[in-house]
Amino acid sequence: MARRPLVIAFDVIETLFPLEPLRARILAAGAPGHVLELWFTRLLRDAFALTAAGGYRPFGEIAAGALESITSLSEDAVRGIVAGFAELDPHPDVAPALRRVREAGVSVITLTNGSAHTTRTLLRRAGVLDDVQQVLTVDDIQRWKPAPEIYQYAAHACQVEPGQVALVAAHGWDLHGAHQAGLVTGWVSRLEGRFPPVFAPPDVTGDGLVEVVEALLALTE
Repeated sequence: MARRPLVIAFDVIETLFPLEPLRARILAAGAPGHVLELWFTRLLRDAFALTAAGGYRPFGEIAAGALESITSLSEDAVRGIVAGFAELDPHPDVAPALRRVREAGVSVITLTNGSAHTTRTLLRRAGVLDDVQQVLTVDDIQRWKPAPEIYQYAAHACQVEPGQVALVAAHGWDLHGAHQAGLVTGWVSRLEGRFPPVFAPPDVTGDGLVEVVEALLALTE
């Protein structure tokens, strides 16, 4: 049975910062707007395949390679689009959700497949960097989510047991990985709409971040 966490880890890309602003960069570079969804899907596919086969490449390298593989854009254009990951705007409920967790005496961390530098840049631009106690990334152990090692690493870095950490994410695959590693899970449903039935169901669900956070904080200690 899931219990109230001591630490809440937030996924970053799409959970806290939507990708939609990148569509304008793609269009400005001369590619069709629907490339955004295909690109991110290809990016994740390549990262997951590398991890499953025992390999690793950082986010920026995989993102650039995935975009190059599905478009005829120049290297400069690809570089400019990928740079947009550091300039995404947060969902409006990011600040109130993170501050609600801190006010409840629960630690806040981020756990991302992106880089620490980009994540800190995003959090600083959003005015919430001071609300986050640790920025953890797959670069630290070179294993992409949803490999179990990255979730176990998060618990170890916070000096708690996996069951004392909750992951908040908008992706079913991410939450399934966290569940399999022993974490509590909170699904933000506004991205996918319906939770993928092949994955372990989340412990709590909400349309937005504040709703999910409140549900996690309401769990029995």
